[in-house]
Amino acid sequence: LTMLGEIHAVKLEIYRLLFTSVADEMGSVLKRTSYSPNIKERRDYSCAVFDAQGQVLAMGDHMPVHLGSMPLSVERALKEFDLESGDIAILNDPFGGGTHLPDITMIMPVYGDDLTQPPLFYVASRAHHSDVGGMSPGSMPISTDVFQEGIRIPVLKLYRRGQLNSDILKLVLSNVRTPAEREGDLAAQVAALQVGNKRLFELLKKNGRKEIEVYCHGLQDYAERLIRRVVAQIPDGTYRADDLLDDDGQGRHRARTGIKIAVAINVSGDSMQIDFEGTDPQVGGCVNAVEAVTQSAVCYVIRCLAPSQVPSSAGLMRPVQVKVPEATVVNASYPAATVGGNVETSQRIVDVLLKALAVALPDRIPAASSGTMNNVTLGTIHPVSQQPITYYETIGGGMGGGPEGPGSHGIHTHMTNSLNTPIEALERAFPVRVREYRLRHGSGGAGRHPGGDGIVRSFEVLTGCQATVLSDRRRYAPYGLKGGRAGKKGANHVIAKGRRKRIPSKTSVWLEPGDCLIVESPGGGGWGGVQVRRRPHSRRTTPRERTAPPQRRKTED
Repeated sequence: LTMLGEIHAVKLEIYRLLFTSVADEMGSVLKRTSYSPNIKERRDYSCAVFDAQGQVLAMGDHMPVHLGSMPLSVERALKEFDLESGDIAILNDPFGGGTHLPDITMIMPVYGDDLTQPPLFYVASRAHHSDVGGMSPGSMPISTDVFQEGIRIPVLKLYRRGQLNSDILKLVLSNVRTPAEREGDLAAQVAALQVGNKRLFELLKKNGRKEIEVYCHGLQDYAERLIRRVVAQIPDGTYRADDLLDDDGQGRHRARTGIKIAVAINVSGDSMQIDFEGTDPQVGGCVNAVEAVTQSAVCYVIRCLAPSQVPSSAGLMRPVQVKVPEATVVNASYPAATVGGNVETSQRIVDVLLKALAVALPDRIPAASSGTMNNVTLGTIHPVSQQPITYYETIGGGMGGGPEGPGSHGIHTHMTNSLNTPIEALERAFPVRVREYRLRHGSGGAGRHPGGDGIVRSFEVLTGCQATVLSDRRRYAPYGLKGGRAGKKGANHVIAKGRRKRIPSKTSVWLEPGDCLIVESPGGGGWGGVQVRRRPHSRRTTPRERTAPPQRRKTED
């Protein structure tokens, strides 16, 4: 066997696959046992495995915006508690290890047979819950502070030595509109942790603590070496870019100039510094992102640059230093509204990072994708049970064209890795009829490799309900690269009483029965200049020749 120091290369790969399979199986359990369509159908969840120090070892093939930020949640939980066997910590506070309030994270330690020794692993699950209270159904409001967005859960012990703390659960369920669905989804997260605990316990019992510790460190060191090799291939220098969010949802702050996110990427040898100096201060609306979200976007971009065999571990970020100015839209301070930062600002951070890297790696970086998650939430009172019901989904768009080919149509890109909800599941979960669901033809930017088309999705409500749309790229289009054209901007409309009206990118409206909400998502940018076909060369004629009548051919008598 090939050796990496004292580590067998083949066995290292086996451990990488083992840890990844645990995270993937946790995700499968969470999907199968959940209640809400958002988790069961859209798969808006993530699971990961961490080592004894809370450093990530493996991530499932889940949501990038969750996975890159989850290490900060684990770090916060370990600062607050020494988790014992059977304990499960829970949190969602954006200013205490979370990202935005609908994303609830749970963390569980994994012990061996000897409980006097510290845990060797931690497993974590995160899921986006379709309602956690707040000012509007679905908990994705056009808010101005975090208090309007729902219940904040600091790091607490939901389970203590295997026993449920029913008081905490009761407190959470009393502050949401859909307690039965929330209880089911929370139980699904617990089930995922228990499966992860079982699989890692079996691995510990089979291979022993000493060997596992060696390979845990080995995976992280291996990821660091590979990433340093990737960074070393980028030419040294400083690469800058900026891009804009449409607005903050309040209709006044920087409505004309947008909200700027700026970055400078300094590459020196095999290390990289990413500095967001020059980014606009935090705003009054809901598009502020906390530091965990920004770190998550950086981690995603670094992972995209790396070869597929790189372990998704803590070693990924060791060669990268990230500087995030405080009290900005990429590192908001309490009590800023943050619900849109996780879904919209995270996408724009990725766009800015790729735009800067395109200067250094022009033949590797694709044009901008749709750049928004097109969040839609609906809420009403069920006509039969007379209980509140809510619904949440995101809508895909066009992927940017790239050096390897055109962008895909109608797909979730970058920080979201979810699916569109099937029409049957949506209409079963909420009194709504999907009138239109198709590609938005021609919305992708032109180019040698054109951008993918966005989506048109039309909801006809069958009962009065509150609808909230949290979207972006309605004012500033997804950019093209290397001469490619920008993708088409998105648009939102409401049809009420037969009249079609355009609505803002971030708004909440009341819909009467029969009204329609229409979301048209952006297309991706094109990559490369369009090749113009020229006609074959011919002799140029004079104006006289062009207007003269045809000459009759002479004939012999």
